[in-house]
Amino acid sequence: MPYKDIEDLPDRVRDNLPKHAQEIYLAAYNSAWDEYKNPKDRDGDASHEETSHKVAWAAVKKKYEKGDDDKWHPVKE
Repeated sequence: MPYKDIEDLPDRVRDNLPKHAQEIYLAAYNSAWDEYKNPKDRDGDASHEETSHKVAWAAVKKKYEKGDDDKWHPVKE
């Protein structure tokens, strides 16, 4: 199901990503939730929730990368 606020995101997201990255995750997840309602629109046998999480992580990784310190940092352009 879609997330209302960043406080509702899974612990692994809230505990690891900076606030801006969490906002990206939230928006991407909710958008994917709407876009991939129909199973035929998803890859293989991936669930609705799994697909939405994959899309959200991909969106975060466009703007953030995990550093050698195991923390997420904005991608340098």
